[in-house]
Amino acid sequence: MTDKLSTQTINNTQHTLNLIRSQVKTGHVDKDFVLRQLDKIGTIMDAFASEHEAQKSAGRFEALYNVSRVLGTSLDLQTVLDQVMDAVIQLTGAERGFLMLRDDDGGLQVVVARNFDQETLGTEEFKFSRTIANEVLDTGKAVVTTNASEDPRFAGQMSIVSQSLRSIMATPLFARNNVIGVAYVDSRAFAGLFEETDLNTLEALSGQAAVAIDNAILFAETDQELSHRVEVLQQLRRIDMQLSESLDADRTMQVTLEWACRIGEASIGYMGFIETNEDERHIVSVQQFANNVETEEHIKLDEVYPQIWQVVDGRKSIVFDTGQYGVETILAVPVRLGEDRVIGAMLVKRTDGDSFTEEQKDLIERIVTRAAVAIENSRLYAAVREADRAKSEFVGIVAHDLKAPMTSISGYADLMLMTPENLVGRQEDFLKRISGTVKRMEMLVSDLADIARIETGHFFMDEMQVPVATVVEAVRDSVAPEMDVRGHNYIESVDDNLPDMKTDYYRLIQVLTNLVSNAYKYTPDGGKIMLKVRQIEERIEFSIRDTGIGLSEEAIKQIGTKFWRAEDSYTRSQPGTGLGFSITRSLVEQMGSHIQIKSVVGKGSNFSFSVAIHDQLENK
Repeated sequence: MTDKLSTQTINNTQHTLNLIRSQVKTGHVDKDFVLRQLDKIGTIMDAFASEHEAQKSAGRFEALYNVSRVLGTSLDLQTVLDQVMDAVIQLTGAERGFLMLRDDDGGLQVVVARNFDQETLGTEEFKFSRTIANEVLDTGKAVVTTNASEDPRFAGQMSIVSQSLRSIMATPLFARNNVIGVAYVDSRAFAGLFEETDLNTLEALSGQAAVAIDNAILFAETDQELSHRVEVLQQLRRIDMQLSESLDADRTMQVTLEWACRIGEASIGYMGFIETNEDERHIVSVQQFANNVETEEHIKLDEVYPQIWQVVDGRKSIVFDTGQYGVETILAVPVRLGEDRVIGAMLVKRTDGDSFTEEQKDLIERIVTRAAVAIENSRLYAAVREADRAKSEFVGIVAHDLKAPMTSISGYADLMLMTPENLVGRQEDFLKRISGTVKRMEMLVSDLADIARIETGHFFMDEMQVPVATVVEAVRDSVAPEMDVRGHNYIESVDDNLPDMKTDYYRLIQVLTNLVSNAYKYTPDGGKIMLKVRQIEERIEFSIRDTGIGLSEEAIKQIGTKFWRAEDSYTRSQPGTGLGFSITRSLVEQMGSHIQIKSVVGKGSNFSFSVAIHDQLENK
């Protein structure tokens, strides 16, 4: 029906009504005329009713379409629930609406409650017909009543009577062939508010809403699970960082026990290792964590908790109860290296009557797996340090004990060489060889003594005010004879007016002599050796450059390793033990510097380091 026709029809109808009204007023009523006109008016009213219903239906479909578009715009559960509830109330014209989802116990839980003004209802307003809601949940079928107070199905229910509920409509929410909840709307003010068409609309909307709600729930669960996984990984990363911070076995065990007790909500924890003595073996606790305090308590865990052997021998974690009435629950986890080797076990104890969850057990096992390697590394590191300390002490003792006999041998050889007239044959040559060999041994013993002192922390610098010129002169006097023998050109480049240094005079001479001697030893005869000294800011830099055989990148990485020497024939032809540069590097580091190396194979090398300038204010 067009707007123009609708207007004309209305005008004609009004004109007909006026005619009938005039006849009634005058008393001259044409009965047949009136009946014909009333039939026409009835036909027009039927047409208008049909058009109104069609427009109402089209409006519902348009609103349903718009709501469907809105429901797909978010995966946030609360946002989706609010959107669904507002849409249901809008399409049905209800006074209030409730969305209820099935809980873990199979019942219904209100997740959103809204009114016609899109306001959230308080819990004190959660008064609705639970009878109708539960019927929809149990049967999976929709319910509509135009006046619940008079409906024989529900009129006797207390919630209907006490709340004077009239129009009620509820429909199930289906997702993946299961009823996940109920959509419920009502009105306490009006009866006859809902029709079958309203129920059809609600069912159509509920079908789409259920899918949107189910997707939001799945997304929320997935997001929560992902967040939990990320949190667990971050927690394990923090634990890994703490375990790798130190090579102290006690600290590693403390961290492991602390985290295990925290995650397992345990009050007491033990870390024990297998100890074998003759024919007996025990699992002895070396670390204990109780009431947030770490202590060392060496107890035989297998005597107190014999179940621990099931863990060690079976290489699997177990949970068992101890104490009267089983009030203590213990989780025992093997400390494993690889699949087959078990070195001990960790126990954590709960005294609150609860047990360990599978998640707690899994996470604690993962922590112990990580800690096992760190603990073993710590124990090996401690053993290596102890062996190295014993070795250094032994070297120091040997070096000290060798000095006296070597001094005697050298002294007697020199004494006999002072009276050559008493020597016969090749005795003088032999004595010179003895004297030279002893001198080389003295140098080796001195190097070993220095190494021992450095490694045991008994090496100290005797710092004093030292002029640069004095050091340069001492080095020149020390290396000059060998320079002459090898035909090297020794050059000194020393800046003028250099300030005094603050250093150990004798150790600085030792460093420079070693570096210059390396330069002339590893430079073929007739080469060039340069000692350069200059000031750089608050330090004096020494550089020793040569035109020797040079070092490869691999050799530069190796140089300084004790007893290491290059494998080439020229290097092997020169005297040396591979200790000198290691000592020199340690001495330079004691002086607050590092040796910088630049080298090209076949062209030469440059070694440089620096020494602090003496503060002149110290003398004032």
